[in-house]
Amino acid sequence: MDASIISAPTSTKNRARQRDPEMHQTRKGHEWQFGMKVHIGVDECFGLIHSLTTTSANVHDIVMTPRLLHGKERCIWGDSGYTGSEKRPEHQERKALWLVAARPHQRKRMVPGSNDYQLERLKAQMRAKVEHSFLYIKRLFGYNKVRYRGLKKNENRLYLLAGITNLTRMKSGLLV
Repeated sequence: MDASIISAPTSTKNRARQRDPEMHQTRKGHEWQFGMKVHIGVDECFGLIHSLTTTSANVHDIVMTPRLLHGKERCIWGDSGYTGSEKRPEHQERKALWLVAARPHQRKRMVPGSNDYQLERLKAQMRAKVEHSFLYIKRLFGYNKVRYRGLKKNENRLYLLAGITNLTRMKSGLLV
């Protein structure tokens, strides 16, 4: 599971003279971004998107974790934004192994070749599957900026793009 920010226009040059009220700003790194956030859950084996939800950009990734999980997971892979998810009350009954990436300052201290270092490499390789889905949606299909006002219309567009992404990723398996 992972989340990505999709930008929205910050301009107020419209009839209402205001920004989209459903979009918000957030700080990522040292930059402020305005828009919405798309959260997706991806299959561990094939990298297919099985769940998708959208929020304004200021909602933290941990909040949307229950909506991204289907309940039959054995391993849950996430980036460092999901640190502490397994301790939340809504996940106490889950019998899954939580494999959340270490924070960047923790990775810097790891010795190359150590067990912790190798485990972080494995986590990064598995998380790359969700990043490939964002590659398709944002770069190949050009949806790195919202097309409509409001979350619901943009979410419908993202459902369509997620379906096309799944078909594109499984193209070779479908042709057989």
